[in-house]
Amino acid sequence: MRRRLATVALLLIATGAFAAVAGAVVVQSGNVRVTFHATFAPHVLPRERPAPISVEVDGQISTTDGSQPPPLQQLRLELTSAGRIETRGLPVCRAPALQSTSSEVALERCGPAQVGHGRFEAQLQFSGRPIPVGGRALVFNGAVHGRPGMFIHIYISRPVRVTLVIPLKISHSAGRFGTVLTTKVPTLAGGFGSITQLQLKIGRRYSYGGVRRSYLSAACAAPEGFPGATFTFARGVFSFGGGRTMQAFLSRSCQVRN
Repeated sequence: MRRRLATVALLLIATGAFAAVAGAVVVQSGNVRVTFHATFAPHVLPRERPAPISVEVDGQISTTDGSQPPPLQQLRLELTSAGRIETRGLPVCRAPALQSTSSEVALERCGPAQVGHGRFEAQLQFSGRPIPVGGRALVFNGAVHGRPGMFIHIYISRPVRVTLVIPLKISHSAGRFGTVLTTKVPTLAGGFGSITQLQLKIGRRYSYGGVRRSYLSAACAAPEGFPGATFTFARGVFSFGGGRTMQAFLSRSCQVRN
């Protein structure tokens, strides 16, 4: 089963938004600021035949006045055909196996379906004051309501034990953006928590049917005679409480391997 590369890169943006680094895109509404950045490697790829890649994302949701950011509630990402995801022969993790688990237990139950890893930071309202927390993030190939998707697993051990499982459903539509990623982000710590930073690396090589495969692969779809291309990677719509909605576009480039 194959899905678009852009799906992965931007589904990760969905959970959080991205740190202020070179090439980042920043959008702001009121005092809420979303900054995101995503890269893939290698940047030099065949023109026609998809080749294995990995995607790294680094993101942040912040406020201009230093207050705790509001929780991200919904995300819709409309993605171009920049590549593909292949899950044929890859184990599938189910959401119940991840609920109320530590990172170690999640890996015990769904390790064969793991396709990414990283770290996160969040703020929790605890005893009336914001407490910064951080920890490990894991990404698993999965099925969301019977459709292709993935799960991001976040576990907080202190000051309280909290598990957040973010389901990401993949679908398709006609038009400029052919792949659509949607999620309703579960509340963190009963609504008293907000993810403030997420760093993830996605990619996996595996074997199935005697063939070496890659979870992520892409080609550089530059016109014939051109050494590379710059393309619109995706459009993301980020929704917070109170009706606040923010939209951003992300562009990236690649070079053709001769």
